[in-house]
Amino acid sequence: MKRLGVAIAVLATAFVASSAHASRYMRVGIFDDAQTLYGPINQSMIALKELHVQELRVTLYWGGIYGVAKRRPANAASPTDPAYDWSLYDRVVRYANQYGMHVLFTVYGTPPWANGGRPLNYAPTKGIDLRNFVLAAARRYGGQFPDGQGGMLPPVKEWLAWNEPNNPSFLRPQYKHTSKGWVIQSALDYVRICNAVYSGVHATLLRNERVACGATGPRGNNNPVSARPSVSPLAFLRAVKKDGLKNFDAWAHHPYYAGPNDQPTTKPVGARGDPATAVTLGNFSDLTKLLTQLYGNKRIWITEYGYQTNPPDTLFGVSYAKQAAYLKEAFAIARKNPRVDMMIWFLLRDEPKIGGWQSGLLTFGGKHKPSFAAFMRMALASPAP
Repeated sequence: MKRLGVAIAVLATAFVASSAHASRYMRVGIFDDAQTLYGPINQSMIALKELHVQELRVTLYWGGIYGVAKRRPANAASPTDPAYDWSLYDRVVRYANQYGMHVLFTVYGTPPWANGGRPLNYAPTKGIDLRNFVLAAARRYGGQFPDGQGGMLPPVKEWLAWNEPNNPSFLRPQYKHTSKGWVIQSALDYVRICNAVYSGVHATLLRNERVACGATGPRGNNNPVSARPSVSPLAFLRAVKKDGLKNFDAWAHHPYYAGPNDQPTTKPVGARGDPATAVTLGNFSDLTKLLTQLYGNKRIWITEYGYQTNPPDTLFGVSYAKQAAYLKEAFAIARKNPRVDMMIWFLLRDEPKIGGWQSGLLTFGGKHKPSFAAFMRMALASPAP
């Protein structure tokens, strides 16, 4: 009986531990640079606060129109180098802190002085240039940097290395032909990018900073001779492992649906009976399984997701009611995966042109869609820790 009592106690303890793990906290958030980074942030923050947003994803541009480093800094690892202009990012970090939100900075965009004069979506020639920029950013937003107003700039603890590196819109080239045949050049370049961001953030030696790599798009054709070559997310994950990626705190992915008839549980299908190459929420377990095989029990971040609506998008949009229902269902699916630490919805407000994205919780004119209330209820059911 004594042994039986001990066994029951052990089982009870295991059950409690398992239950606590299953109900772990998952932050929910919004990604919409047009309404936060360079948009009407004072108005947007009111809506985000009403939604009870916990995580605000923001693109931290290294180069480009909104870039911090439009010219080469003399002391790249110092946040006070005169070549750097942090004003946009100081503003958004202050606002997020004021409204009780965490910031997730997505480091993206190479300035021309760092990649031989190429566009933003080409990797830096030297990884050390990106590493030093990220170190400067992590020092500035480490919670110990004077804000010029008698206090300290609020801390940023979550960082994301690039955006959809398996998509040629964000990283080029995707493939390169060598004497041994085609190689996935985007994976080779991304290993340097991810290593630089991880090294730069953790070089501060501050506590609780986390760096996610991946942020992979949901699809890819794996065809280097196509009109628009891209790499499927699982093939990309295998490639970066082969090319030497070792260090990251979480793997990020964007498990978007494929068409207006797809529900969050719909599994992607391959062409002409081929195996599916996409990773949506419907087959998210495929990503979890491969990540476990290659890297063990790494955390997972869903850093972009959404459903477009019809109106106004008659091609890919779903009804307002379905968008709200699918939002609720999608976040519930993510919560069931004990590895997922956050899920970010794209967008707050519809973009003005149909060629853009219409997945906002608000119409472009500012009208609340049913998904606005659905997101708010979902966020309220998961209060901040």
